[in-house]
Amino acid sequence: MSAVEVSYTEDGPADAPVVVLSNSLGATRGMWDPQVPALAERYRVVTYDTRGHGESPAPAGPYTVDDLADDVAALLDRIGARRAHVVGLSLGGMTAMRLAAREPSRVDRLVLVATSAKPDPQGFLDRAVQARSGGTAPLAPAIVGRWLTAGYAAQHPDLVARLEAMIAGADDEGYASCCEAVGHFDAVADLARITAPTLVVSGADDPALPPPHQQRIADGIAGATLLSVSPGAHLPNLEQPLEVTGAVLAHLDAAGGHA
Repeated sequence: MSAVEVSYTEDGPADAPVVVLSNSLGATRGMWDPQVPALAERYRVVTYDTRGHGESPAPAGPYTVDDLADDVAALLDRIGARRAHVVGLSLGGMTAMRLAAREPSRVDRLVLVATSAKPDPQGFLDRAVQARSGGTAPLAPAIVGRWLTAGYAAQHPDLVARLEAMIAGADDEGYASCCEAVGHFDAVADLARITAPTLVVSGADDPALPPPHQQRIADGIAGATLLSVSPGAHLPNLEQPLEVTGAVLAHLDAAGGHA
C-alpha cells in the first residue's frame, strides 16, 4: 500500500530540530497536548493522526505497521525533514520502532512509550471484529479504562469523556485495520537493528501492554534506557505529564540540538 497524506499540526520554531509524536491506537494527536508546549519551546513539534484516526484518511485495509511507517516517512518528506526524533506510544511506538529499524538514517533519537515489540495478537484481532460489527463507540469505555488508572480517571471525568470521544470518532474500518496491524506486529528481530539512542517508558500499572513488554524492548535495543512511571496505565503521558515530558526532553536534549 502506498503512503497516505496524514493530517498533522506543527508547533515551535520552524528551524529547530524536528520531533514527531505518534499516537496510540484509538487516540488522536490531541493525546499529546500535555507534551507539546514544553517540547515546542525548542523543537519543531509535529503531531499527526495515524491513518484511520482523527482527521487522517482511512484507506481500505489491510494495513501493516510498515504502511504506518511509510506514512511517517512521507510526512517527513512533506515537511522537508531529512531526519527527526520520533516519540511513539503503543501503536505509535510500534510505528517508530519499525521506522527506526528500517530507515535508521531518518531517526535521530527514539522514545517508545507503553508499547510492545510483539503484542499478544488475539485481543487485537477480536477488537477488529468488534469494531467492524458494532463500531468503535461501544468499545470506548473499556479501552479508556486501560488508558488511565481507576483513581486518576475518577478524578478527571472530563478527560475520560474526551478520550472516549477520540475512540468513538475513529473510522470503524480504519480502526479495525490498525487493530489487525498491531495483532500481526512482530519486531523482536528488529530490536538489535535499532541504532537510535532509545528511551523506553513503561506505565507500571498498564493492563494493555504491561511492563514486561517494555523490558523486552529495552533489553533488545543496545544502550536503551527504561523508565517506569507509577502510578500510570497505558497513557502515562497523560497521568504523569511532568515526569514523562521531562524525561522526553532530557533524552532529546542529549542530542545536543542536532536532529
